[in-house]
Amino acid sequence: MTRRHLLLALTSLAVCLGSFALAGTADAQQPVSPRRIGVLMVGFLPESREAQALLHGLQNAGYAEGRDVVLEWRSAGGDYTRVPSLVADLVHHKVDIIVVESTIAAQAAKRATSTIPIVLAIVADPVGSGLVTNLAHPGGNLTGLSLMGVDLSAKRLELLKEAFPRLARVAVLWNPATPFHAKAVQDVKAAAHALSIDVTLVAAQEPADFGSALSGAKRAHAQALYVVEDPVFTLHRTKLADLTLRARLPTIYSWRRFPEEGGLISYGADLGDMFYRSAQDVDRILKGAKPGDLPIEQPTKFELVVNLKTAKALGITIPESILLRADEVIR
Repeated sequence: MTRRHLLLALTSLAVCLGSFALAGTADAQQPVSPRRIGVLMVGFLPESREAQALLHGLQNAGYAEGRDVVLEWRSAGGDYTRVPSLVADLVHHKVDIIVVESTIAAQAAKRATSTIPIVLAIVADPVGSGLVTNLAHPGGNLTGLSLMGVDLSAKRLELLKEAFPRLARVAVLWNPATPFHAKAVQDVKAAAHALSIDVTLVAAQEPADFGSALSGAKRAHAQALYVVEDPVFTLHRTKLADLTLRARLPTIYSWRRFPEEGGLISYGADLGDMFYRSAQDVDRILKGAKPGDLPIEQPTKFELVVNLKTAKALGITIPESILLRADEVIR
């Protein structure tokens, strides 16, 4: 081989080796596709601060939206009939995880898939609603958080009794279409019986029912109203709070959003914290954990909120003992 031919061969070899090196570098730098997280909302809007706490939790766990994860938001707007199709859409788009808010959404997701992990952000009673048989070992493709909603019934009635010592008759607003409400109503009745309070049930499945439900409460001579937590009630909380004020019914709710928008008192779990903590389960699952092996946890933060503007409008005085314990007093 001549010197010229040798140089040409070595040059060709160098070019080939360089091409392989560049190809290897390109492969190594190829970005990993972001994981797709479906988020199904029923009673909250995606832009609400509670829902956005999920995104903040993911960010604090080191995920950047668009780079590491893409959140696929779906909102039923309080319409239960839309939930199955929204779940089907998330399954069709092959999301990696489905985060659900509400029992309705959780049940629909469980029916739709046995393989995609499901994370409960705010579900009242996972055992009572048939989602799992055991909180410590949920099994299957489901984990998350339980609101302990039914366990708080006695505490809310005790707050009403403390605020109104002569309280003897309470109306309970519930939604027959919501799966866990039948059990919740039984718990409220049991707690009321222990406090010597008579209970009248008034039902509403949509905002158009609010007026007739409150009229029923007034006909029963209810002295106060207890609102069972519900996606429809939450989404239309401003209207509900306004109507209870017009009906001059002191009302206790589950979430702080109600007194923030005109309701009297709320006591319940910090929902923003619940959404934030659900991001931890998403993180664990993305790192390889099986959802059925992750225990369903309970709330760690509770909030008591009182609206003194509403109390003044109702012509009532909230005892100092309650105000001193309140996490927030709206004046």
